[in-house]
Amino acid sequence: MEKYTDTPKAPKKRFQKKHLTSFQIIIFGFALVILTGAILLMLPFASREPGSATFHDALFTATSAVCVTGLVVQDTATYWSSFGQLIILILIQIGGMGVVTIAVSIAIISGKKIGLMQRSTMQESISAPQMGGIVRLTGFIFRAVFLFELAGALLMMPVFIKEFGPGKGIWYSFFHSISAFCNAGFDLMGVREHFSSLVSFTTSPLINLTIMSLIIIGGIGFLTWNDIFEKKNNFKRYRLQSKVILVTSAVLIAIPAVYFFFGELNHLPMAQRLWGSLFQAVTPRTAGFNTIDLNTLTEAGKAIMMVLMLIGGSPGSTAGGMKTTTIAVLFASVMAVFGRREDAHFFGRRISESVIRSAAAILLLYLTLFITGGLIISRVEQLPLLECLFETASAIGTVGLTLGLTPALGLLSRGILIFLMFFGRVGGLTLIFAATSRTKITHSKLPEEKVTVG
Repeated sequence: MEKYTDTPKAPKKRFQKKHLTSFQIIIFGFALVILTGAILLMLPFASREPGSATFHDALFTATSAVCVTGLVVQDTATYWSSFGQLIILILIQIGGMGVVTIAVSIAIISGKKIGLMQRSTMQESISAPQMGGIVRLTGFIFRAVFLFELAGALLMMPVFIKEFGPGKGIWYSFFHSISAFCNAGFDLMGVREHFSSLVSFTTSPLINLTIMSLIIIGGIGFLTWNDIFEKKNNFKRYRLQSKVILVTSAVLIAIPAVYFFFGELNHLPMAQRLWGSLFQAVTPRTAGFNTIDLNTLTEAGKAIMMVLMLIGGSPGSTAGGMKTTTIAVLFASVMAVFGRREDAHFFGRRISESVIRSAAAILLLYLTLFITGGLIISRVEQLPLLECLFETASAIGTVGLTLGLTPALGLLSRGILIFLMFFGRVGGLTLIFAATSRTKITHSKLPEEKVTVG
C-alpha cells in the first residue's frame, strides 16, 4: 500500500530567461553601433594620416557621430579619408533616426513580421504615445527622412558645385544635408580652414535657409511631422504635444534671434548681422553648425547659447537635450504655482503630476551632470570655467558647438564628454530605467507631512 503524506514536494527550480527591457535594448543598440563605428574608423584607410587613428580618437568621433553631437578632436575634412567620412555619415544617419528606427525600417522593407517586443521598443525610441500604428508611423518616418534630406541636398548643390566642383560639390551637399537634418553639426569646411564650420557662408541665403530649415524640421520630432502631414493647417486638431513643441520652438528661436541681432552682432554689416542672428538662434538647438566665430560673443551671449543647448530639441526627434516639452511643462507648473492653481495646463488640457515630476527629475539630472563635468574639466585642464561649461553643455545637449577646447583636451576630459554625449542622446530617464528594476506596484502610502519650500 502506498503511503501518502501531507508534506508537499519541493517545486522544481525553473530557470526563467530574462528578457532585455526596451530601454536596455536602446542603450545596447547605441553602444554597439558606436563600438563598431570606432573599429571601422581605426582602419588604416579611414584616415589620411600614415597608419591608423588611435582608439580614443576613433571612439570620440564615433560617439559624436552616433550621438549626433558634432564635437570633434580631428578636423573631419582633412583628417579622415573619403571612406572615413562615409562611415561618419552612416553613423550620423543611424544616430539621427535612432538605432531601433533603422532596424525596424529594414525589417519592414525586407517583409519581416514586426513582433510585440519590437513595437514596444520602437514606441519608446520615438516617444510615441501608444503602440498602435507604430509600424505605419515607422514607414512614414523613413520616407520623410529620405525626402527631406534629398531636398536639402538638391537645394545646396548649386552653391557647393560652384565652390568645389561637381564631384565634391554633390558629396558636400548630401553630407551637410544629412548632418543638418540629423542635428549632427559635422562639416567638411576644414578644406578652407580647420574647424571653421560654415563661417564662409555667413551671408549665403540659400545655405542659411536650407541648413536652418533642416535643423528645425529634424528637431521638432517625428510625431509633430505626422500631425502636420495629416491635419495640415488645422492646429486645433494637433496632439497637445505637437502644439507645445511648435509654440515652444518658435519662442526659443525668436527671442534669442532678437537678442543676437541687437546685443551681440550689431558691429557686423546688416546682411551678416541678420543671417548670423537667425542662424545662431537656431543652431544651439542641437545642430552644432556656426556661421560666426563664437569666441567673439560676450559672456552673456555664450550663457544664452548654453541654455539653448541644454534645452535642445523635441521628443522623438533627431535632436538631443532636455527637450522643449520638459521646459514647457516646468514653465506651466511654475505659472500654476504663481497663479495658485491646483493643476498645470496647456491649451485647455491638464498636465499630470507624473509628467511634472519626470520633467523636474530631468532638469536636475542634466544640470548636475553639466555643472559637474564642467567643474572637473576646468580643474583638470586648468581652463576657465565658463569655457569648460560651454563644452559640457554642448556635449550633454548633443550640439557640437565649441569654443575650440575639445581637440586639446586630455583623455579624462574627453572621456567625460563621451559619457555626456551618450547620456544626452539616449536620454537620462532611459539610462535610469534601464539600470533599475521595473516599477514596483504598491497599494500603501507613507504618512504625509508638509515641508516648506521657497
